Amino acid sequence: MMISNIIYMILAFLAGIALGLFFFGGLWFTVKKSIASKIPAIWFFSSFIFRVGVVLICFYYISPGGWQYLVICLIGFIVARFVVTYITKSIDEKPIKGKAYHEA
Repeated sequence: MMISNIIYMILAFLAGIALGLFFFGGLWFTVKKSIASKIPAIWFFSSFIFRVGVVLICFYYISPGGWQYLVICLIGFIVARFVVTYITKSIDEKPIKGKAYHEA
């Protein structure tokens, strides 16, 4: 009984990480795409509805296991936020060949 609880907790944590990568990676993608868009509000609104909908549905299906699994999933979600922030910062800081950047 105890080992199955640990396995479910690990799975809840991994699910939280996957949801966080999806949510915050999707946010980064939305910001990148909306910069070049003529109507960025559509990108932000539709992306927000889609991302929040998917995450809430997944949290809903994780919650019947108990509030402990939901908290562990949320911790994984928050960990993924820091992972995505770190990765996207390193991607955004790479200079593009042939382009000169300067401070205005």
